[in-house]
Amino acid sequence: MLRGIHKATSTWVGKAIMAVVMGGLIVSFAIWGIGDIFRGFGVNSVAKIGGTEITIAQFQQYYTDQLQQYSRRLGKPISPDQARATGLDRQLLGQMVAETALDEQAGKLRLGLSDADIAQRITSDPNFRGVDGRFDRARFEQIIRQAGYSEGRYVAEQRNVMLRRQIAQSISGELPVPTTLLTAINQYQNEKRSVEYLALTSAQAGDIPAPTPDVLTKYFEDRKDLFRAPEYRKISILALTPAEIAKPDAVSDADAKAYYDQHKASYGTPERRELRQMVFPNEQEAAAAKEKLAKGMSFTDLAKERGLKDSDTDIGMVAKSDIIDPAVADAAFALKSGEVSAPVKGTFGTVLVEAGKIEPGTQKTYEEVASQIKREIAESHAKSEVGTLRDKIEDERAAGSTLAETAKKLGLKSVTFDAVDRAGRAPDGKPVTGLPRTPDVVNAAFASDVGVDTEALSMQGGGFLWYDVTGITRSRERTLDEVKDQAATRWRDDEVAKRLKAKTDEMLGKLKAGSTMAQLATENGLKVETATDLQRRKPGGFVPAKLVEAAFKTPKDVPTITDGNTETERFVFRVTEVTDPKLDAASPEAKQLSATLQNSYADDIIGEYIGRLETDLGVSINEAAFNQVVGGGSANQ
Repeated sequence: MLRGIHKATSTWVGKAIMAVVMGGLIVSFAIWGIGDIFRGFGVNSVAKIGGTEITIAQFQQYYTDQLQQYSRRLGKPISPDQARATGLDRQLLGQMVAETALDEQAGKLRLGLSDADIAQRITSDPNFRGVDGRFDRARFEQIIRQAGYSEGRYVAEQRNVMLRRQIAQSISGELPVPTTLLTAINQYQNEKRSVEYLALTSAQAGDIPAPTPDVLTKYFEDRKDLFRAPEYRKISILALTPAEIAKPDAVSDADAKAYYDQHKASYGTPERRELRQMVFPNEQEAAAAKEKLAKGMSFTDLAKERGLKDSDTDIGMVAKSDIIDPAVADAAFALKSGEVSAPVKGTFGTVLVEAGKIEPGTQKTYEEVASQIKREIAESHAKSEVGTLRDKIEDERAAGSTLAETAKKLGLKSVTFDAVDRAGRAPDGKPVTGLPRTPDVVNAAFASDVGVDTEALSMQGGGFLWYDVTGITRSRERTLDEVKDQAATRWRDDEVAKRLKAKTDEMLGKLKAGSTMAQLATENGLKVETATDLQRRKPGGFVPAKLVEAAFKTPKDVPTITDGNTETERFVFRVTEVTDPKLDAASPEAKQLSATLQNSYADDIIGEYIGRLETDLGVSINEAAFNQVVGGGSANQ
């Protein structure tokens, strides 16, 4: 199986599929560890785990649902052949077996959830909220229908997921992360280096005369493949998204105004105030302090008298909604700048609040945002129409209509791009305007052919994109006359690269012999440049990425050479300083890293737990039934 996975991931399709699979739910690795585990037992079941059988129909539905989900995440359909080639078919059966094992265990442990808990989970899911921010039943039904679920099946699946999660959380718990590991990762991610360097460009290569016709001809003949015309494809597309079919003009002013009134705060910025407060144990002490302020004592002096630091009284520049205690918030935002409130009986004691600088809030009028609101409402309404139109488009395609004919009949818009290469460029070398980048329709088109009935690609925001390849212009060799300027430019760049390599090799030799960067700079009319605080895999300002990468592979004070981002750049450099970072375990970054590692540990432990469950329960696989579903003639070994 491992050989099969290695082979499968050698192509971009395989890598993409495996990336999606490996980033999904925990799966059962134990089930595929032994090649002879496939053994038949029942003609109508694919697998048996303990006392539970997975029927052919159940696995067929699960397999189809999961393939569709992965296809939507990839932005292109996954064929059964691709699923088998990448091992995705077995991965999905392993996943279903693992889930079934957990379900068996949940039953043995007598775990349960109330209907109210399930309902609360579903109604609080942000995916099911409407434009008013509340649970929208119509949207809920539309989304689960598009995902292939009935309401009863979706509710049952959510119940199982929550029970599995209870088991997983109970065995993984809060696992401690070794400080040594955190320190090592922190060192790798946050180590900083400084360098000094000399940058050599084409100016340092000297004068390079134009190539003679014979030289250019030989150069071209030796490198014809570099100058081939790429394959071009003629692609027709039809995009169906809420934004495409939304009708903002159909939204009434009354509906838009009502929406504006409900969400008024989101169309402006709130007033913000610089506030300080002192909390007193009772109203008497607060009243006495207020009397001192009334007699001329400053808020700062009063705080010092009570032994308080600035950090003890400073709330900062905040909006009213930032203050947890409503009574304090109301009092603070009723003050003028420089005023101190009367004693306020708050949640955590009696409070005096002083207002400092006041930044007025802003509020856009309805008229200013009316068109925006109408579009938002229209797009929200249009989401429910996408599914209906999708079915109509599929019906038209099944009847043999072209995308252009389908679009015209349904009042939609199709677009045809006459010539697109694999990089999304037109024959003039420029990116094709208007061609969607997400989903990747170009790669999908180049994986298809003329006349192939392609599957729709999922688009962000709940839409679909259909595409057809309507023509192919094959790749061909170009003549020198077609690419003479390109060939001459590439020849010159190669000559510059040769000269820069010889020059930097000579300079490196001098540095190793004792010369300094400053001396080399003077001899060659260059300037010693410096860069500080470089970090791995982070932009270094004007410093090329290759120089940053090389700096972290080079010991301090050892002169080195590296290429630039182009053939006509080359650098001589030296690492001048290495700064080791200190690990601050309380920082947000360290906490995030620790959480990521905890999740990784938890996955390992849960995987081992599932493997033991499968061993204890007993797992049997019906190879013939499995291949009947996935379309394989025999088990992939």
